[in-house]
Amino acid sequence: MSTLIHTRVEMCRAGTNPKTICRVQSGWVVIGDVQFLPGYSLILPDPVVSDLNALSMPEREVYLREVSIVGDALLELTDAYRVNYEILGNSEAALHAHIFPRYLSEPEELRKSPAWFYDWQNAVPFDADRDGVLMREMELYLKEKGVVA
Repeated sequence: MSTLIHTRVEMCRAGTNPKTICRVQSGWVVIGDVQFLPGYSLILPDPVVSDLNALSMPEREVYLREVSIVGDALLELTDAYRVNYEILGNSEAALHAHIFPRYLSEPEELRKSPAWFYDWQNAVPFDADRDGVLMREMELYLKEKGVVA
């Protein structure tokens, strides 16, 4: 089966995904297509698997540890006050983790709700110039933490 996740991982491997932050042991850290929450990122596993349970226990431990370290980076590099983590796989039946920084500046009704309540269709799209600074800072942070492959 081929999904958007498969396509994005292939692009990361080929160096053609402009949203790639860096390669980590479990896969690829990428910034989200939309940035309604600045710094919204994902980890795409490489190789792509169907879900978390398809990984061996050691692979799960690495993947989930790296997901949490991306969250640490967002807490350190942005003014986020917390991070939400989601692994769904309902639309794209391939493992990928959403990492949402949450901000006190969000409207209260949205701040207390899942990120999916935002208007994704009209959200601020990824912009290489604007988002590139944070992407480089995240890569440096992840290098310092020893997770960049």
